[in-house]
Amino acid sequence: MSTLVTSSKPLSSLRVDALVLAVAASSPDTAPSPRAPGPRVLGVDSLPPRLKESLGTSESLRALGVSGARDQVVRLPSGGEVAAPVVVLVGVGPLTTELPSTQTLRRGAGAAVRQLAGTGSVALALPASDVERAAAVAEGALLGAYSFTAYRSGDAGATKGATEEVPAITVMSSVADSRELDARVERAHVVAEGVRLTRDLVNTPPLDLFPQAFADAATSAATSPRVSVTVLDDAELLAGGYGGLTGVGQGSSRGPRLVKVDYAPRDARVHVALVGKGITFDSGGLSLKPPTAMETMKSDMAGAAAVLGAVRALARLGVPARVTGWLALAENMPSGTAIRPSDVLTMRGGRTVEVLNTDAEGRLVLADALVAAGEDGPDVVVDVATLTGAQLVALGDRVSAVMAEDEDFAAKVMTAARRAGEEFWTMPLPEDLREGLDSTIADVRSTAAGREGGMLTAGLFLRDFVPRLPVGTGKRRSAADEGPRVPWAHLDIAGPSFTTGKGYGPTGPGGTGVAVATLVALVEDLARG
Repeated sequence: MSTLVTSSKPLSSLRVDALVLAVAASSPDTAPSPRAPGPRVLGVDSLPPRLKESLGTSESLRALGVSGARDQVVRLPSGGEVAAPVVVLVGVGPLTTELPSTQTLRRGAGAAVRQLAGTGSVALALPASDVERAAAVAEGALLGAYSFTAYRSGDAGATKGATEEVPAITVMSSVADSRELDARVERAHVVAEGVRLTRDLVNTPPLDLFPQAFADAATSAATSPRVSVTVLDDAELLAGGYGGLTGVGQGSSRGPRLVKVDYAPRDARVHVALVGKGITFDSGGLSLKPPTAMETMKSDMAGAAAVLGAVRALARLGVPARVTGWLALAENMPSGTAIRPSDVLTMRGGRTVEVLNTDAEGRLVLADALVAAGEDGPDVVVDVATLTGAQLVALGDRVSAVMAEDEDFAAKVMTAARRAGEEFWTMPLPEDLREGLDSTIADVRSTAAGREGGMLTAGLFLRDFVPRLPVGTGKRRSAADEGPRVPWAHLDIAGPSFTTGKGYGPTGPGGTGVAVATLVALVEDLARG
């Protein structure tokens, strides 16, 4: 992982390979014309006179092909005006205020560092005159400095186009000597490590990352003395009545696992259960996917990977909250032993599910894990899953969905997501769609009768398995009983979990690590009360 330091030295004296400056685009409300306000370098007054002169006008920037569009990176020779041989201009898009937002800076820093892969050292001179903005630059830079090279052979021909991440990053800020910034930079390192772990797991081919291998990775990642790991294998799942995990996993030669990663500090103020879908490869089972739809299905365990990354980060940060991560791991394969459409599964806790489509398997493993999580008596529950293609249709590949009955809890998730710099959008759980899950032979159908609102009906299905608060007895009641449910949120990250294009901001192609930062921020907020 890259090293990152902060500095308040003059830009002219920085001995780095590349000096990065931010460029704002003209307002989208401005009609294009030769006299219209154009791109402008932010913080141009801090540059040496000749460099300031050459980069200080819109005309000169336009002549260099610089538009200021988000993620645009243009490299220019410094001409000896600064110690760095190269000046890099990164576009941050149009600004609605004089200073860019933390999210704008996070994205700009990430885009620059990601596209400067292969450069030895980089200094980021973005407008970061306060702790919040300087921390955002650090966060974006560390997230952008990621590459997955585990399967590169090292042969020059085989690795043509491969790049190495920037090893040394300097964030320029007038508050570089602030203890508060030091703490925020340390937090950024820890969260970035959690995101990197998640990305690594998502990017690993399913030949090598199957349920037991994922369980082993979780055990290896739990290095804190305050974290314990428990793994239930396929035989224990069968004996424990985990019909969802057992059913989904029985078509594969590599059996399912349920992993519990428990971070339990002595000063915990709240108990949060994080439940992650971990389908290490999803062929669709007997309801087989088209071949092209399987190409990214190694990412169907991104929810479980995000939970693992978040628990590890929270433990390293020492957040005063008990956090129990549940990784529901299975491989969904077609075979003579696979479950069939019309089979009925008995889930953990006794509820029965009529399976209509074996490609709707994620909700089955999550249902078991939600019930198991409830047996531990958490104060709140959040599940994270690459659950539905309907999420991608509704919100695209960069905005994740939040569903929750409790509007206040949904608002807390959204607040955490904004602080983390991740895009989420709240979606409803309409009661009139619930009847589509009614079954004539079981307690519930796995999928609704119609295609309408598929993301929402998946959330409604999961809601049936969310634990309920104690009523009178002081004990947890099962999901089948009456009574209010524990505050719960369902995060559908199907589209944003994996990038098939060139990347954007701090996110390159492949696994994105989405939801890790949001989960960390949410638990921090809950711990603060």
